[in-house]
Amino acid sequence: MNIVILAAGIGKRMHSERPKVLQPLAGRPVLSHVIATARTLATSPLIVVVGHGADAVCKAIDAPDIKFVLQADQLGTGHAVQQALPFIDLALPTLVLYGDVPLTRASTLRRLVKAAANGHYGVLTVTVDDPFGYGRIIRNSAGRIINIIEQKDANSWQREICEINTGIVISPSRRLEAWLSSLKNDNIQREFYLTDVVEQAINDGIEIVGVQPDDIWEAIGVNNKRQLADLERVYQRNEAQRLLDAGVTLIDPSRIDVRGTLECGSEVLIDVNCVFEGHVVLGNYVSIEPNCVIRETTIGEGVRVNAFTYVDGAHLGKNVVLGPYARLRSGTILSSNAHVGNFVEVKNAVLGHYAKANHLSYIGDADIGARVNIGAGTITCNYDGVNKHRTIICDDVFIGSDTQLIAPVTVGSGATLAAGTTVWHDVPARALVLNEKTQVEKLEYVRPAKKKA
Repeated sequence: MNIVILAAGIGKRMHSERPKVLQPLAGRPVLSHVIATARTLATSPLIVVVGHGADAVCKAIDAPDIKFVLQADQLGTGHAVQQALPFIDLALPTLVLYGDVPLTRASTLRRLVKAAANGHYGVLTVTVDDPFGYGRIIRNSAGRIINIIEQKDANSWQREICEINTGIVISPSRRLEAWLSSLKNDNIQREFYLTDVVEQAINDGIEIVGVQPDDIWEAIGVNNKRQLADLERVYQRNEAQRLLDAGVTLIDPSRIDVRGTLECGSEVLIDVNCVFEGHVVLGNYVSIEPNCVIRETTIGEGVRVNAFTYVDGAHLGKNVVLGPYARLRSGTILSSNAHVGNFVEVKNAVLGHYAKANHLSYIGDADIGARVNIGAGTITCNYDGVNKHRTIICDDVFIGSDTQLIAPVTVGSGATLAAGTTVWHDVPARALVLNEKTQVEKLEYVRPAKKKA
């Protein structure tokens, strides 16, 4: 089967410099959702017809299995499909999808393909309460589809019809090639409509079969920011239902956003206002408290992520405790039973088993051993203005509060760093390190006082 995706539209009603098909839905361009569904239906290259913002679309969506075709002048849907004809296999049927209709289920499209087998022309239709703006499905007294009339070309009784054309069709390719070559643009828009193919198919004795999706939102296109927001909520509601059906506890299913793929083990609990981006895996018995953002991260069994925590590109072992108000950046690995607490930032660092950094610290480009305790205010000074350097802290080290480690530096096993120490050189195992300081007392000291007004 050939699949042609029409993605050349301007999208003026978006009031955006970004092409309509690149508007974000659940963290991905709208067009990406259509492509992902299409890939489940066919292994042959997908043909994407681009026009407005073509360079941006090609750059954002580029992949080895996509063939981009330019529609330099947007002269209608029929004209768009014409541009794709040189690249399709005429021996196979052609399915036409739209880059701004992102939530059509693969199962619905498979039913359409099946219904149109044996050389039929298949049309995905939907019945709505308000059909304004859409092409109407015209049926005869026997219920067969005999025509599709666009809103602007419809007469008064045709506009009362509530069954509309979604634009998604499947056709025998050789016949489609002939029908498209005969299209005329004698309509109000002066465009070549793909819908006009229906009349030609009927004249050639081809049966038109209609299939409807299970849910209306499968056929909804995105033409403005309001529709985009509505479909975002549909998508997130579907994701929440999937998670609930899999046994995940969602404190409020209406307050979760999945912008990628979220895999959950058993007995997972997710509190309100959490956002999951990219590919995220939550192991068994994981608990996510409110207002967390987690992206491209794997979280092991029994982990508790406390409120207002941001995790990006990390790997968390079993029984880790994280947050509140912690930030893990890319390359962070927390081994089992590690603790990273409030206002601690970790970047490109490994914390060993039972290591703890519970308060107000920055740990960057570091290897932290097992059972290390990092006091509040500790900083690994990893950047010299040009290059990043690594800090190595071996097992069982105790680091007092307000310590600075000037990388590259290694602290040996069992060493103790006193509070307020600046570490410039490697520290031997089991050593005590401190910077000599003199404490001075001035007796009977009187603090300055504000003058009375």
